[in-house]
Amino acid sequence: MRIAISTGGGDAPGLNAVIRAAVLSALDRGWTVLGIKRGYAGLLGDDEVVPLTREDVRGIAHLGGTILRTTNRGHPFAYPVQQADGSWKEIDRSDELIENARNLGIQALISIGGDGSLAIAQRLCDKGMRVVGVPKTIDNDVSGTVTTFGFDTAVSTAIEAIDKLHTTAESHDRVMVLEVMGRHAGFIALHSGVSGTADIILIPEIPYSLDKVCEAVMARDRAGRKFAIVVVAEGAVAAGGEESVLGESMPGQAKRVGGVAEKLARVIQERTGKECRSLVLGHLQRGGMPTGYDRLLATRFGAAAVQAVADQKWGHMVALQTPHIVPIPISVALAEPKRVDPGHDIVQTARRIGISFGD
Repeated sequence: MRIAISTGGGDAPGLNAVIRAAVLSALDRGWTVLGIKRGYAGLLGDDEVVPLTREDVRGIAHLGGTILRTTNRGHPFAYPVQQADGSWKEIDRSDELIENARNLGIQALISIGGDGSLAIAQRLCDKGMRVVGVPKTIDNDVSGTVTTFGFDTAVSTAIEAIDKLHTTAESHDRVMVLEVMGRHAGFIALHSGVSGTADIILIPEIPYSLDKVCEAVMARDRAGRKFAIVVVAEGAVAAGGEESVLGESMPGQAKRVGGVAEKLARVIQERTGKECRSLVLGHLQRGGMPTGYDRLLATRFGAAAVQAVADQKWGHMVALQTPHIVPIPISVALAEPKRVDPGHDIVQTARRIGISFGD
C-alpha cells in the first residue's frame, strides 16, 4: 500500500505528531508513505511530493507547525488563477489532482484539516479517490468529535495571556479587551475566559448588548474592582450588528474575521470613561509546542487514520468519542457546524460565578 498525507488550512499545534504517528503506523505495516507539500499544491505541480521515512519524522512530535507546510489557498475545486487583466477566476483542477495522484501510485490519502479541508476530502472521495480525514482546528468547531488537537494548546496560550493582562490591568485600573480566535465558534474564548477568570466573555453564539457590557464594567467599578478583563471571540457580534471583518482576503481565501477588540475597547472607554486597551492574540494561538494532551490526541488520531485506511473506511474521518477514537462519515461531521451551546454547563458555571456574557 502506498499512501499520502496532506495538511491543509491553518496550522495547529499537534500536526507533526499526527504525521509522525501515521508514518510510523504505516511503515510498521510495510507500506510506503508520501508527504504532499502545502495542502494539495504538491499534487498540482505548485510544490513537491516527498517520501516520508522514520528518519523524516524522528523527534517532531513536540514541534509546532507542520513539516509538510500548509496553506488555506489552492482549493482544487475552485483554484484561483490570475488572468491577463489582473482579475482572478476560479477553475476546477480536481481531475488533474486525482490523475497526478494516480500517476504517483497513491492508493489512499490521509487528509488532515478543518471543515474546509474535510469538505474537499469528501468531494475528492465522491470522485473516486480513497480518502480518510483527520479533524484539525484550534477552533474546535468540527462536529462529531469531542475535541480536536490544537485546541488545548490554543486555550493554554490564551490563559497565559489573560494571566499577564490581569496584573497590568489591576495596576492601572484599566479595562483590557483580549481578542482570541475561533471565527464563528466561541470555544477558545469560553474555555480560556472561564479558566483565566475573565469578567466578561463575548462569543458568537450569544449576541451581546453594548449597554450590558458597559454596565458589567461599571458594576465592578462600584464594587471597588477598578479594572476588568474582557475576552472576546473574533466572531462575536452585538445584537443586531454585524461581525467585524479585516479588509480584503487573498484570492481563494475566506474572509478574515477580526478587529472586534479594538472597536469594543473604544466604545467601552467612550461610554464608561474608563481607560481601555485592546490586544489581539492572533497567530500566537497557532504557534508553539503542543500541550501533552494535544500530543497524545494527535498521536491517537494519526495511528487511527492508518487503521481506517486498512479497514477501507473511505470518506470517513477519525473522531474522539470518549474514551475511543472511532471512524465517522465526513458527511456527518460536516452536516452541522459545531458551536457553543448557550445552555452548556460551562456557560452556566460562568454565569453562576458572576461572569457576564453581555446579554
